[in-house]
Amino acid sequence: MSDLAGTTTANQAQRFIRRFTPAQRYMHAVLFTSFLGLAATGLPLRFRESMWARALSRLVGGFGAILFMHKFFAIILSIAFLIHVKEIIQRGIINREKGIFWGPTSMVANWKDVKDVIAHMRWFIGLGPKPEFERYAYWEKFDYWAVFWGMVVIGFSGYAMWFAPFFAHFLPGWALNAVLVIHSEEALLAILFIFSIHFVNTHIRPDSFPMDMVIFTGVESEEEFKHKRTLEYKRMQAAGKLEARLGEAPGSYQVRFSKIVGFIAIFIGLTLLVLTLTSYFGS
Repeated sequence: MSDLAGTTTANQAQRFIRRFTPAQRYMHAVLFTSFLGLAATGLPLRFRESMWARALSRLVGGFGAILFMHKFFAIILSIAFLIHVKEIIQRGIINREKGIFWGPTSMVANWKDVKDVIAHMRWFIGLGPKPEFERYAYWEKFDYWAVFWGMVVIGFSGYAMWFAPFFAHFLPGWALNAVLVIHSEEALLAILFIFSIHFVNTHIRPDSFPMDMVIFTGVESEEEFKHKRTLEYKRMQAAGKLEARLGEAPGSYQVRFSKIVGFIAIFIGLTLLVLTLTSYFGS
């Protein structure tokens, strides 16, 4: 009890900056849950001759049941993706909101990101200072567009296989054969990327180890925000908008729940990564 009281007192003593809205956090929860579901059901189908895949199929009632669950998670992820695209169109094209497609708050890469990559590489080997980042760093933009690209390629190829008779009306036979290879290999690439590069960039790097909680709680301490997003902090402070972004400190229950969910997701992801590598190179 004393530890919880101390945590609460410490939280109240510092200010917290709101980085993500509840809608963005819920969308991320749907995204990573459905992705984990797709990976956990897609890998047994890809490596169905593996011992662990056969054991899993017996446990859940066969590969037909695994395929059903795979399609279910595909629908959930597709709906989430379409909602996100609709939001981009609504905000960026219809409402003409500034900063969606260009500027410091955009997920679109710009010349500063190129300079940040070079500066970061120089900092890694001790040849220069660490660059200061805006709302989104270059690796976060890379993460975003990798997922966006994967949704288009893997999603289209998956639905082409699912509804092959329909797509056969306007796709040649060789294309339908190709989508099987594309779907399988792109899915493996996505799994390797998310469970290695994304996990390392987000949770395992020194600034965030053992877990970056901001996507779960929506807020981070002002000191952490200032350290990680120095340019955004300075820009907001200069514009007098910092106070408007203040949020409530996360409660101990929220932090505990977020850690449990986060560590479970990381554990599942790393387990699937090991199974992917052993099955792929073992075959």
